[in-house]
Amino acid sequence: MNPRSSQLQAFDRLLTIMDELRAQCPWDQKQTFETLRPLTIEETYELADAILEGDAREIAKEVGDLMLHLVFYAKIGSEKQQFDIADVINQLCEKLIHRHPHIYGDVVVADEQEVKRNWEQLKLKEGQKGVLAGVPKGLPALVKATRIQEKAAGVGFDWENSTQVWSKVEEEIAEFLSEVKQKNQQKAEEEFGDVLFSLINYARFQGIDPESSLERTNKKFIQRFAHMEASMNAQQRTWSSYSLEELESLWQQAK
Repeated sequence: MNPRSSQLQAFDRLLTIMDELRAQCPWDQKQTFETLRPLTIEETYELADAILEGDAREIAKEVGDLMLHLVFYAKIGSEKQQFDIADVINQLCEKLIHRHPHIYGDVVVADEQEVKRNWEQLKLKEGQKGVLAGVPKGLPALVKATRIQEKAAGVGFDWENSTQVWSKVEEEIAEFLSEVKQKNQQKAEEEFGDVLFSLINYARFQGIDPESSLERTNKKFIQRFAHMEASMNAQQRTWSSYSLEELESLWQQAK
């Protein structure tokens, strides 16, 4: 059996199991778009964690969990006579073909950046209300800022080079520190947001994903903090029994 045949067979098996679960399992029968939504978000974050860990087996597992949710949504859609899995996939295929004229048409592109610009222009022609209209409102602020900047850059609204962007970072930091010095809490918060936004922009120019970078730092801090706690437990001491100098020493040991 060739790989494509086995892949189609596996997908058909999944669809069959989904039909059976929806017909026979009390839990699956009760699910709706709304009840699945928070679970899908959780599964997405679990996949993101697996990717950061670089665990291929875990990535495959989480891809499967997320795929189940997508098939589940299509099953519910078919029951409501709104759409089915074929509609979902065919619509996706048509969109991909339409948005890749350099593959399926006679458009010539120079690089990845030109592909992105063409993509955003095509979305506007398809009826999207604005360049930033496609950024989900519910995205975490860090991810949302990244997507906003990428979309703005996709239509040509961008800095020319990273040196300019870093100058903006330094400008925003100076403005933030000025408000802190003046003890203007509200303005300081606004300026701190500007600092973060400009740093995210600089990360984009350096090819760094801010969300993944920060999450790796979070994981690193958690691991080192846990090492400190393990040392304390081994010594049968509590946090309050340590001086700041001793805590710093434990931290350095954890590193």
